[in-house]
Amino acid sequence: MRQNGPLALIFHTLFVIFMLAPIVVVCLVAFTPEGYLSLPTHGFSLRWFRAIANYPEFVHAFWISLGLGALSSFVALLFAVPAALAIARYKFRGRDALAALFLSPLMIPHVVLGIAFLRFFTSIGMGGGFPALIIAHVIVVFPFALRLTLAAATGMDRSVEMAAISLGAGGWILFRRVTLPLILPGVISGWALAFIQSFDDLTMTVFLAAPGIETLPVRMFLYVQDNIDPLVTSVSASVIAVTMAALILLDRFYGLDRVLAGKSDTGR
Repeated sequence: MRQNGPLALIFHTLFVIFMLAPIVVVCLVAFTPEGYLSLPTHGFSLRWFRAIANYPEFVHAFWISLGLGALSSFVALLFAVPAALAIARYKFRGRDALAALFLSPLMIPHVVLGIAFLRFFTSIGMGGGFPALIIAHVIVVFPFALRLTLAAATGMDRSVEMAAISLGAGGWILFRRVTLPLILPGVISGWALAFIQSFDDLTMTVFLAAPGIETLPVRMFLYVQDNIDPLVTSVSASVIAVTMAALILLDRFYGLDRVLAGKSDTGR
């Protein structure tokens, strides 16, 4: 197995620094005691983290984003799992066209989707409601859930299922005790990636979010239009900390390498 040479190591190091630098800068600015965006800063302070409590709109928007992301990614998986199993197992006319249709939201810019969803939901009387947000997010995150679940279903060993069937396992028992555990890494990684896409979406959601049901990215976007203080950086740093804690817990109780196994298969 070839080892990376010095040039490759330098390139990879610079690439990692380039990718992490914006996150590090945001986290450093969040600890500034100044009333404006400042880096370098004169000392560190938790002033802007305490200030989050004075803006309950951010806390409310966080819970909306959390609920929207969890619900939309779960609903997307309800459709992605049977679709992935059907595409991976069976050969039928139009299978490739159906798979392309399911993945088509990836090819459409989110600003176009946002305008289209806004016109559609307004025309049927659902504009500005939470159900409209859920439907739109399910459509957008469905390709991510499907792609990773499909990767796990494609590499699944069917002989285990055949053995279970020969022992008398029915359809539901076969799925619950054999099929689902075999594709579980892809299902969990698909849910995680779909949740991240839903939680982080701004370009489409800004067209559909009505006052009172604004997601956290939309609330932050509206805030920075009128303010230039570091409050948004403290909110961003808090979200980063929560995300890192969730990943550590996921790695502790399940194993992050297994969760991300399906994601690596997509590059094959």
